[in-house]
Amino acid sequence: MPSLPHEGLVLLFRHNPELAAQLARDTLHVNLPPFDHARIGEADLTQPVPATFTADLIILLERGPERKPVCALIVEPQLAPKLEKRRTWPHYTTGVRAKFGCDAVLLVVAIDEHVARWASEPIEIGHPGFCLTPLVLGPKDIPCIVDPAEARSAPELAILGIMAHGKHEDPERALEMATAAIAACHELEDDRALPYSELVFLSLGQVAKIALERLMAGAPFEYQSDFALKHRGEGRAEGKAEGKAASVLTVLRARGVAIADEQKARVLACRDLDQLDRWLERAVSVAAAEQLFAD
Repeated sequence: MPSLPHEGLVLLFRHNPELAAQLARDTLHVNLPPFDHARIGEADLTQPVPATFTADLIILLERGPERKPVCALIVEPQLAPKLEKRRTWPHYTTGVRAKFGCDAVLLVVAIDEHVARWASEPIEIGHPGFCLTPLVLGPKDIPCIVDPAEARSAPELAILGIMAHGKHEDPERALEMATAAIAACHELEDDRALPYSELVFLSLGQVAKIALERLMAGAPFEYQSDFALKHRGEGRAEGKAEGKAASVLTVLRARGVAIADEQKARVLACRDLDQLDRWLERAVSVAAAEQLFAD
């Protein structure tokens, strides 16, 4: 089953298809043809043979009023070396070219430098002169965005930067990146804001993660749940309690601590800010959700 970071990377490019073209052209200096529009293409490349081949994401670059595909970007997030990918990537490239009738470019996104080096190695097919060298977007190619205005203008790129650098940067700089990204998330619709915010937490080291939680629990930056965002007029105290309750659950989720529905409901129903503060402090270290409520 794909991991949350893997699915998160796919989500960033799915919500912003032009990001892949931008990074391939401006960062990796790929000579892409002129295009007017970028959209998600059908990723199932299965042929009438027993094997099934499905790329993570295919982005079609189209030109003209008829939106003719001029190039297909195959976006493949890769979190670890995986031998079978060196067998399927050539198939993806030729399959996409045949399916859409245009040039195909394989873009591997690796947020770990070791994985980026592995993915960059040429793949010999066996046929003379037929060798595929993947284009790889690694950590060194992904910027660290700490300016909130820049993060608001390019939220997917800001989240991608957190995923690539959040655990390795100095905690203070990682916190700057995280607050810029979270602030940008608050201006997005829920289907982007909520998973993006979770990706920020998952991508931070423990020190920066705790610092962000404390910052979000009080002034000057306040996290608000869906309820608080949609019912601001019902009171700042209500919104603050909602934000702290959401923070408790976010910390547990980010640490992989399972919490039962009734326990989650208890946290969300709580309006005692002192109690929520105690739960938030415990959420950073408890091994099981029931320990959160221990007297």
